[in-house]
Amino acid sequence: MPEVGVTARLAATPAHVWRILSDMEAFPRFMNSVEQVRVVERGDGYTVTEWVARLQGMRFRWTERDDFDPGAGTITYRQVAGDLRRFEGAWTVTPAPGDAEAADGRTTVTLNAIFDFGLPMLSAMLDPVGKVVLRRNVETMLKGLEDELGRTGDDS
Repeated sequence: MPEVGVTARLAATPAHVWRILSDMEAFPRFMNSVEQVRVVERGDGYTVTEWVARLQGMRFRWTERDDFDPGAGTITYRQVAGDLRRFEGAWTVTPAPGDAEAADGRTTVTLNAIFDFGLPMLSAMLDPVGKVVLRRNVETMLKGLEDELGRTGDDS
C-alpha cells in the first residue's frame, strides 16, 4: 500500500501547532482540499469525524477516528467508513531539532498517510499516481497550516 510522509519546519510553538491541528472542524478554513469536517462523536482523547474533501477534482467522503496524544505530540487517524478501502496515518508535532523546548518557536510537523483504493487489478497503475497526488495535497495542507498559524498568532 502506498505511503506518503511530508515534514515541515514551522515558525510556531508546538502548543500553537497542536491547538490548530486538534481542531478538526477548522480544517476547511485553511485547507483548500477539505470541504467539510463534522465531529460526530467526542470522547476522552478521541473524536470520530466525517470528512468531505476534493482531490484532483474528485470528491471523497469518509468517517475517521482521531486519537489525540498531546504528551507524544501525535494525532493518529484511521478511516472507519468511506470511499477508500484503507486510509490512515498520523500528524506528529515536535520541537524542531536543536530547539530543546522550541525556544525559538520552531516546530517540526510531519503528516503521514497510508491509502488503498481497493482496486487490486488497477493498483499498479493507480497507486503511483495516487501517491504523487496525495504528496502534493499533503504539501498543500502543510502550507495551509503554516498560513493559518501566521493568521492566528501564538498566545502560548
